[in-house]
Amino acid sequence: MKRSDVIELFSRLRELDPHPTTELAYTTTFELLVAVVLSAQATDVGVNKATRKLYPVANTPQSMLALGEEGLKRYINTIGLFNAKAKNVIALCQLLIEQHDGEVPRTREALEALPGVGRKTANVVLNTAFGVATIAVDTHIFRVANRTGLAPGKDVRAVEDKLEKVVPAEFKQDAHHWLILHGRYVCKARKPDCPHCVIRDLCRYKHKTVD
Repeated sequence: MKRSDVIELFSRLRELDPHPTTELAYTTTFELLVAVVLSAQATDVGVNKATRKLYPVANTPQSMLALGEEGLKRYINTIGLFNAKAKNVIALCQLLIEQHDGEVPRTREALEALPGVGRKTANVVLNTAFGVATIAVDTHIFRVANRTGLAPGKDVRAVEDKLEKVVPAEFKQDAHHWLILHGRYVCKARKPDCPHCVIRDLCRYKHKTVD
């Protein structure tokens, strides 16, 4: 995609939603971190439903550690892979207390060293909580980047690296939120809503829908 088209693409997405953010519900950086860990292979709606009951009871590493794995499972058992996620979250809380004084670290390396935290989760926390201009590539962004021709790649890391190069600096802070929301509500997996897409004339997808 030409640089002028990339600028136009993000300009239109910004006009549509000037201040995009995650749809995960949180009030602290720790709540965001746990929510993102829980959101792997799960919907934000499903995670929010669980954390709405969990966070009033436990929303610090100390209080969540006190719940223990079994206690935590009772709150998150509606989320996919909840057994593994409970184990990771409790281990994550232990490490935060032991190594970071109960605070969420601000570096990628320290975040990725936490149980259940991969590159995507670290990018979301760095971007949303700490204002770092990172781009977290999930299935929605991977699909949009490939379909549109914005940043085609065979895997999520290839797409992330390409987005880092092609997204202009002025859009980088909000880019992944715009692309996630576009993929979630417009450029959907099974049937993209091309007739109502604000970037359809810039998009290189060969199988655009007409109704």
